[in-house]
Amino acid sequence: MYDRTRLISLFRERALKFGDFTLASGRKASYYLDGKQISLHSEGLRLVSEGLLDLLANTPFDAIGGMSIGADPIVGGVLAVAGARQRNLCGFLVRKEAKGHGTQRFIEGPVQPGMKVVVIDDVVTTGGSALQAVERIQEFGCEVVQIVAVIDRLEGGAANFAAKNLPLVSLLTIRDFGIEPPAV
Repeated sequence: MYDRTRLISLFRERALKFGDFTLASGRKASYYLDGKQISLHSEGLRLVSEGLLDLLANTPFDAIGGMSIGADPIVGGVLAVAGARQRNLCGFLVRKEAKGHGTQRFIEGPVQPGMKVVVIDDVVTTGGSALQAVERIQEFGCEVVQIVAVIDRLEGGAANFAAKNLPLVSLLTIRDFGIEPPAV
């Protein structure tokens, strides 16, 4: 069962760091959310996975995935919880570079062209990683119906997705930690 308060508490205990950081977007920040400290923790992954499936309960989709390596544990967790709920769902992972042997694909997993998919990201700032995943899965032939994040830093990601007609929902925002986002 999803416990939002407990997830916030786990992020505070395990993943929220203060200092001087450079984010994947290139922006400087005074705090950092290390999502892997949650997604690679048994209770954290369970809470995230249950919360995401609850958040997506009214969204019709066939598969969920995102950029490897950040999305990997989350995809696995969501699939495990979906299975426990008798929900048929596929997962996929998007490689940063095409595999150099075998199928030489960017997309891994049992997804098929034509499927409706959700793209996941652990922490969204500008949305660059998720947008790269969107581009690759669309080139593969899938329809992206939703972007979902564990945490939205509220620094422009939603607007960048909206510019491409992609809705964003998140379990949490940076405001859930008492932090106001910078003006974008």
